Amino acid sequence: MSAVILKVTSGLDRAALDGFARRAYAAALAIPILLLLSLIMALAFAPLARAQEDPTCGGKDLVAELQAGNPAEYAKLRAEADKVKNSGTRLWKLEKPGQKPSWLLGTMHLSDPRVTSLPAEAQAAFDGAATLLIESDEVIDQNKAAARLMARPDLIYFSGKESIADYLSADEQKMLDEGLKARGASFAAMSRMKPWILASMVALPTCELSRKAKGLSFLDVKLAQQAQAQGKQVKGMETMAEQIGAMASLPMSFHVKSLLSVAKYPQYAVDMMETTLQLYLRGDIGMVMPATRYFSPEKEAADSAEMAMFEQKMITTRNYTMADRGAPILAEGNVFMAVGALHLPGDEGVVELLRKKGYTATAVK
Repeated sequence: MSAVILKVTSGLDRAALDGFARRAYAAALAIPILLLLSLIMALAFAPLARAQEDPTCGGKDLVAELQAGNPAEYAKLRAEADKVKNSGTRLWKLEKPGQKPSWLLGTMHLSDPRVTSLPAEAQAAFDGAATLLIESDEVIDQNKAAARLMARPDLIYFSGKESIADYLSADEQKMLDEGLKARGASFAAMSRMKPWILASMVALPTCELSRKAKGLSFLDVKLAQQAQAQGKQVKGMETMAEQIGAMASLPMSFHVKSLLSVAKYPQYAVDMMETTLQLYLRGDIGMVMPATRYFSPEKEAADSAEMAMFEQKMITTRNYTMADRGAPILAEGNVFMAVGALHLPGDEGVVELLRKKGYTATAVK
């Protein structure tokens, strides 16, 4: 969030790769899957011992390399990204007559210290706000969140005798087992888990999973903890069951393809995570999707129907939910609203939806 992130035998098609790419980085920019991961890791297997020292997890910024090595190709990517409305910033000032100004920050659901350290402008806005508005206030108490999730085992586990093995060949099981073992788990131990859970575990670099296993908070949780310490109100717009339920509503074939593709290309996953993180830090949110498509290892034509469904359910529909449920809270004024960065841009992004509700939204940084 989830997360978010994928049955292929002899080769992987572009549609599956795009499915992984978009879901894996939407999980970091739009879906708080990392909270779910930390809960599942605590419940299901021993944490990884220690995080890698390298904060990049060994990944490269592929967009920066392209810009330096092939300016013409970079220019094409730049042009595509620039078509996305409201995509060049992650901090917005929200103003409406009769209300104190509020703020909107796009977050990334990672515990990487480069993400959890706010820019000065955002920190000042947060410190001065009376209310913190986040996707789900259930992140504050992870024990209660875990209990709520375990009350919906259908969102996490297969029922009866069904398992992920029913959807995989022997070679695919072996490939997935290798990916899970690198993260301190095994196919045998995790085979009853739904593919969107397994994909999230395999998609994230081991150093990020290690940080989570050691108890480091991702940005949204850190903000909630700080807000409580400062006596602010903390309010949410969704439940975690709603968030994971939206993902669970997507076709099983889509999730299995996504799981397998992330297991097949582990270095691509690491590189794209670092690339996405760098784009986020630069406020270049509109570049995320064009970059994931451009750098995909497989270049065959993509079937866009499943991806369109994913984007509609996991981003667009939730944008409307956040705008509608957030508006009465924003009306109180002096609110710091923090949601996954991919929810901000576009014609149906949260920024534009709040403008339609009468807010002036000004880019800050």
